[in-house]
Amino acid sequence: MAIRHCFDKDVDQVLFEGNSSVKRVILNRPHKLNSLSYHMIFQMIKELKAFEADPKVKIVILKGNGKAFCAGGDVLASYTCLVAGHWSYGTNFYKKQVMLDYLVATYGKPVVAIIDGIVMGGGAGLSLQATFRIVTENTVFAMPETAIGHFADVGSSYFLSRLPGFYGEYLGLTGAKIRGAEMVECGLATHFMLAKDVCLLETALDEVTSDTKTISEIISKFTHKSNDKQHGAYSRLEIINKCFSRTTVEEILSSLESEAETKSEKWILDAINWIKSACPTSLKISLRSIREGRTKELEQCLIQECTIVCHIVRRTVSNDFYEGVRAILLDKDKNPKWEPSKLELVTDEMVDKYFSRVDEDEMEPLQLPARSNLVDTMRPKL
Repeated sequence: MAIRHCFDKDVDQVLFEGNSSVKRVILNRPHKLNSLSYHMIFQMIKELKAFEADPKVKIVILKGNGKAFCAGGDVLASYTCLVAGHWSYGTNFYKKQVMLDYLVATYGKPVVAIIDGIVMGGGAGLSLQATFRIVTENTVFAMPETAIGHFADVGSSYFLSRLPGFYGEYLGLTGAKIRGAEMVECGLATHFMLAKDVCLLETALDEVTSDTKTISEIISKFTHKSNDKQHGAYSRLEIINKCFSRTTVEEILSSLESEAETKSEKWILDAINWIKSACPTSLKISLRSIREGRTKELEQCLIQECTIVCHIVRRTVSNDFYEGVRAILLDKDKNPKWEPSKLELVTDEMVDKYFSRVDEDEMEPLQLPARSNLVDTMRPKL
């Protein structure tokens, strides 16, 4: 049963539509918030490569059916296979997912991601590498991996590290949810528009036969200003920088607690509560990964993150990922027993191990294909 669940292929998990010049890739697993299965990733890589090679295709649109663009990878499916002893499935799944993200990031043609709904984890890794990243009033972004004993991955050490100040550390360590307008303001997204206009935009894009500039001009006609951003944590960037620029997670937490003594703002209290309940080891891995990502190219970030994932699924240092999935997603008792249980018990040597080469013959390092079209849409903004 477990093996079947690992490799199950529900029909039409991804739809491929469009005309000869405009192709749509539509995530079609709404009952699972379009969480990515191995089959979906495999199909998207295959079709995207075909579209890229087809000279008639001018643009690719990524979108999702239902209330989510994509809530991430199918963690439960991977977990089921891993605990059944098929550990290679977890690493192969992640490597394929990273290859898809890298394909989008280096795509030879404009990619428009319409993020009209929930986007988390693997969904962010896929969409935030696109040339154009369109959000709406329905968009909710988060990187909540530390709650299940994982870390902010799928390229986030690249795209979070390039946000203004230390906002990336804030998002990666606290699982904070932000809306579409705030995504545009901080640089995660390129355009904000109303959800009611998405169909009109798609119709206009159907006529595209030209270049990126023309596509940008079409999208700009549908952009809309939102007032939501003034209420978000990004408007408190000065405080975020003060707290999240600290060297360690312990110091970040202490700084937040000091702010909470004079400011009873909800986002500060939420950040404190998240850090106190999240996996201590995951928090330290995430902080180091984002910090190191500032000086790395996307390819280097993806390779390093894949190494960390391999250590996690192989339980090199800790069982936290398996315990986190059990407590949060499977049994749902929401009471994971982290080991180590406190930040101060997680040593530098333990964290170092996650960033070291995997010492197993059958665990080959991630090798990304040579591609020359990297779209550097983000640069460090410290």
